[in-house]
Amino acid sequence: MAFPAVAGGLPVTHFTEIGSTNAEALLRAADGGVEQWIVADKQISGRGRRGRQWISEPGNLYSTVLLYDPAPPSLSPQICFVAALALHDAVMDIAPSMEAERLRLKWPNDVLLDGKKLVGILVEGAVSNTRQAVVVGIGVNCAHHPEDAAYPATDLQSSGIAATPEQVFARLAERMMDRLAQWQHGKQFAQTREAWLSRAGGIGSEIEVRLPERSLRGTFDAIDGDGALVLGLPGGHSELIRAGDVFPTIPGR
Repeated sequence: MAFPAVAGGLPVTHFTEIGSTNAEALLRAADGGVEQWIVADKQISGRGRRGRQWISEPGNLYSTVLLYDPAPPSLSPQICFVAALALHDAVMDIAPSMEAERLRLKWPNDVLLDGKKLVGILVEGAVSNTRQAVVVGIGVNCAHHPEDAAYPATDLQSSGIAATPEQVFARLAERMMDRLAQWQHGKQFAQTREAWLSRAGGIGSEIEVRLPERSLRGTFDAIDGDGALVLGLPGGHSELIRAGDVFPTIPGR
C-alpha cells in the first residue's frame, strides 16, 4: 500500500526521507503553498514540543497538515484537541474490536494506548502573506517506539494492532476533516471539548504538571472552555494550566 496523492480532499506529498515534516510544511507556507499533507518514511531532524528530539526511524507515521486561517489566532491552539480526536477516531477505525478504554487522550496533545504514549502532536504557526498558516504535525508509533522517553511509550504493533503507516494515514486524513468540520473554525469548541473529555484519561486522578520554572501537584479536574487544564489544588482552589507536561503522580514521592 502506498500513500495516496490526495487524502481528505488535500494533496499529499510523500518523502522517503526528510528533515522534518513540520519544517517542510512551514517552508511551503512561506512560499504560499496550498493546504496540503506532508508525509515521510523517515525524519532526520524530527522534533517534539519545546524542541525535544523525536525519534523518527522508518516504520512509523510522520505526517503534517498545512492549513490556512483554520480559526482566529487566539483559538488556533485548540486544533491540538481536534487532531487528537481525529487520531483516536482513526485508530478505532483500524481496530474496531479493541476496547475503547485502552485508547485515551492526554492533555494537551498526546494519545495513550494502555497508558503509554502512542502519538505525538506538534502545532506550529506562521504568517503567510495576509493569512495565518498553521501546521499540525502528527507522529504515530506504528512499528516501534523509544525506550528511554520521559513518558513511557508504546507502538501499535507491540500492542497487538497490525497497521501500516499508510493505513493509519488514510484514516487520519479523513477523520481530520471530520473533526475540523465539527470544530467549525473554533465556533464549536464546546462540541470538541465534550468529545475530548469523553475520551480523556485520568480525569479525577492525581497528576504532576511540570512547568519551566516549577512543578505543581493536584487533581486533573477538567479542561475549561478554552482548553486549559483545570488543576484542583489543596484547599479547594484550582489553577488553570495553559502549557506544561503532565505526569501521573507516584505514591510516596
